[in-house]
Amino acid sequence: MKAYFLKKNGPSNKAFELREIDSLVPNDNQVLIKSEGFGLNFADVMARLGMYQDCPKLPAVIGYENVGIIEAVGNAVKGVEIGDRVVAFTRFGGYSDHVLVDASEVVQIPAEWSIGTACALATQYTTAHYSVYKATHVGEGERVLVHAAAGGLGIALVQLLKRKGCTVIGTASSSKIDFLKSIGVDHAIDYRTQDYFKEIQKIGLAGKVDVSFNAIGGNSSKKDYRLLNSGGRLVLLGAAELTSAKGNIFKLLKVLLGFGLISPIKFMVDSKSTVGVNMLRITDNRRDISLQCFQEVVDLARKGDLAPVVAKEFHHSELAEAHDFLASRKSIGKIAVKW
Repeated sequence: MKAYFLKKNGPSNKAFELREIDSLVPNDNQVLIKSEGFGLNFADVMARLGMYQDCPKLPAVIGYENVGIIEAVGNAVKGVEIGDRVVAFTRFGGYSDHVLVDASEVVQIPAEWSIGTACALATQYTTAHYSVYKATHVGEGERVLVHAAAGGLGIALVQLLKRKGCTVIGTASSSKIDFLKSIGVDHAIDYRTQDYFKEIQKIGLAGKVDVSFNAIGGNSSKKDYRLLNSGGRLVLLGAAELTSAKGNIFKLLKVLLGFGLISPIKFMVDSKSTVGVNMLRITDNRRDISLQCFQEVVDLARKGDLAPVVAKEFHHSELAEAHDFLASRKSIGKIAVKW
């Protein structure tokens, strides 16, 4: 058995090492999956750069999702069996050709689904589903801003919001604007050439949004709060902006200060709220909720109501290239790595 270990923080071509690992045997409630491949998430880039506090002590095997065939099951396992094709939450450990997970954390998937499709549902679509249906209860007709709307998480949010009947405003770079329009984004904004704050003032929405989903962080979170209507919700899903400040303490401080400091009293006076979403915490402490969201997005995808977009599937020997592609923010959709 083999796994890619994050051995040190830094450039992708120096950070990972393929190592042999001991054979894995499931306990009573676990299943052993022979992996077909795993997905990448921006948190993986943050972990590689040493900017993700939940990352295990190095050397460590990172990765949040894995797709494959069940090879062995524990004595108490019910509902799945050897030979089933599944997608699984791994909560680190995903960059391995075999993974052990609790049987409750796997969902059966069709044979025809690609690795990228299945992996997108595990983390990004589950996060999006929780954010839309649980964290904010977005309603029909609400005006919603989605940052990085052409990324894996952004696409998931857009698809779920359009099912809800929302007006969606999406930001992306100029090369992705046509794509945003093709998936139903009502107002696509090029964040590199346009100030999204000013653009929203121009597009006939009274200059306000009801909900903002922000995985960028920094100063954009303060701007989003100002954009919120009464009863508005700002959802913080990540801090991708921090990666641009790696190694520069002044840029790092600027990004961190950009988040701003808001008194809880201001939330009450403004009748606005800020919500943080970290699916690791939800999975740790409210596994029932995360697994419900996981199962629901898989069910919706089976019915054709959700359609993950896969940017590219890399061979495992190209793990460094896959990381660089994700970090470049040039991709549209999910990035996966196959064994």
